[in-house]
Amino acid sequence: MQQQPDGNGPPPGCPAHGRVPLYTEGFGIDPDGYYDHLRRFGASAPVEMAPDVEAELVTSYPAALHILQNPATFVRDARRWRALGEGRVPADSPALPMMAHRPNALFSDGADHARLRQAVTDSLATVDPHRLSRHVEQVADYLIGQFSGRPGGRADLVVDYAQQLPLLVFSNLFGCPADIGDRIVFGISGIFEGVDAERANQVLGQALHELVALKRKSPGDDVTSHLLRHPADLGDEEMVNQLVTLLSGGTAPLMSLISTGTALILGDDKYSGTQLLVEDAVQEVLWRYAPIANYAVHYPVRDVELDGRVLEADQPVVISFAAANTDLSLAEGSWSVRGRAHLAFGAGPHVCPAKEPAHLIGAAAIERLLNRLTDITLAVGFQELTWQPSPWSRTLTALPVRFTPLSPPVRRAPSSQQSSGPTGGSGGGATASGQSRPAKTTRWSSFLKWLTGA
Repeated sequence: MQQQPDGNGPPPGCPAHGRVPLYTEGFGIDPDGYYDHLRRFGASAPVEMAPDVEAELVTSYPAALHILQNPATFVRDARRWRALGEGRVPADSPALPMMAHRPNALFSDGADHARLRQAVTDSLATVDPHRLSRHVEQVADYLIGQFSGRPGGRADLVVDYAQQLPLLVFSNLFGCPADIGDRIVFGISGIFEGVDAERANQVLGQALHELVALKRKSPGDDVTSHLLRHPADLGDEEMVNQLVTLLSGGTAPLMSLISTGTALILGDDKYSGTQLLVEDAVQEVLWRYAPIANYAVHYPVRDVELDGRVLEADQPVVISFAAANTDLSLAEGSWSVRGRAHLAFGAGPHVCPAKEPAHLIGAAAIERLLNRLTDITLAVGFQELTWQPSPWSRTLTALPVRFTPLSPPVRRAPSSQQSSGPTGGSGGGATASGQSRPAKTTRWSSFLKWLTGA
């Protein structure tokens, strides 16, 4: 039986009285208002993730946890998506890059998922947290040095810091030489920014194919090489698709975590003059501002009734991590008391395999920034900050700050131990295939030169 909402209809600015569109400016401005409205349907509600892309959005914490922990009934293989198979999804839909099937762990089930997932988790387990922490600090120092001496002491921490830091850290983790790293940074940045996204996607794909070929020939102590050496014996296409998910799925949420966590500490009065720590802000972000707001698309293998609504077989069921984490049925309490029971990293067999490194990177990046710029303040009030109008993520559009400009530090060439890491390769302007590197982004090779004192 379909349960209809009560109350005064859809939230302000929402034009749909049937399925609620989550791609509108209104949703971007007030997602919590939309979630409150959607909860009136029950544990889930009918939405559109993009024009003509219908889905059921799960807003209840218990229901979300049930689906995430029951892979026999709710599968992840998007090849089951009935509407897509019947041609009812526009071929140019912006939802397809997020929802269409890829041969990787995120979109697989059963034995295929177990094989790919094990390769990923085993490879990520080789990351030394102490070495990772040191590298985050090095990247943070480099980025802070790029803007901290500006006359007037102003910066946008989204563009100048939070967006770049994960890309540079991941380039190191995955063993990118300067040239390939530049193109990976260019590709992921272009996709996120929506500027010439088609070219950016092509650049990213070519760069990852070259990285896989390079590591097959000359493996190192990096995640890419460990993936290639794994007994799962991943093929080239499987490798590229694992890397796409790990790189793009890791960098965008970290950008949100770093920028929103910093904004909370600087703009929320409860963090002023108290004993609350960066860890508390990180936990609050993961509970209240889940970086991946709505995702983890599942497909019921049969019609399933959930809280009075029918989840139809082979139709997308999207988990709202943001709505589930703010479900009023959850016990009241501080974020530190609630601990890590949030769903920001998912749950069940598809829980994010990189949640511990992600948590470390986010907290270390915020701490380093606050320790280096001790008088940093928001240039606007926290409530005046704006958010990107995306159904998938909760990300600030900008984070304007003020601070006392710093004198540029004197750089000394680091010791071989400090500069060690998977950073080989040339910073030249041509790729291995002889094509020109995109001129827009040379952040990775510039960081490598800074790191080595070149």
